[in-house]
Amino acid sequence: METSIVSKFLKVYTFTLLMVVQLVICKVTYDKKAVVINGQRRILLFGSIHYPRSTPEMWEDLINKAKDANLDVIETYVFWNVHEPSPGNYNFKGRYDLVRFIKIVQKAGLNAHLRIGPYVCAEWNLGFPVWLKYVPGISFRIDNEPFKVCSKSKYYLLSY
Repeated sequence: METSIVSKFLKVYTFTLLMVVQLVICKVTYDKKAVVINGQRRILLFGSIHYPRSTPEMWEDLINKAKDANLDVIETYVFWNVHEPSPGNYNFKGRYDLVRFIKIVQKAGLNAHLRIGPYVCAEWNLGFPVWLKYVPGISFRIDNEPFKVCSKSKYYLLSY
C-alpha cells in the first residue's frame, strides 16, 4: 500500500474524528463501580443505528425514537468498505456522512459510541472493502501480515 494512500486516508479520517470529538466535550471516567460522566455515575442504555442502512433524511427521526425509548447512547460501526470503496478513494457523503450523523445524535442530546473496525459484525459483508481480497497474500481474521498492514494503516493507528 502506497504511503500517499495511507497519508490521504489518515488526513480524511483524522479530520472526521476531530469533528466528532469537538461535538461532545465531557469528562468520562470509571470509578470501579460505574461509568462517571461529568462527575455523575451513569448506567448507559445503548441502541444501534447503522447510518449507511438508512438515508440521512431518516436519521433524525430514528435518533429521536431512540431518545423517546430512553436510550443514552447511539452505537454504530464505522464501515471501512463504504468509506474507502477502492484504495485511496474516500466517501463520506450522503448516507455515509458520519459527521452529519454524529451531529444529529448530539443535537438530540445523546452520546455516540463509534465501533471503529476494521471488522464489522452486523450482517454487513464483514465491513471489509472488496479490494482487500486482491492484496497479495491476504487472509482475513487470522494473524496475517498483509491484512495487518492494510487494517492498521486505516483504523488502529488512529485509536492509539
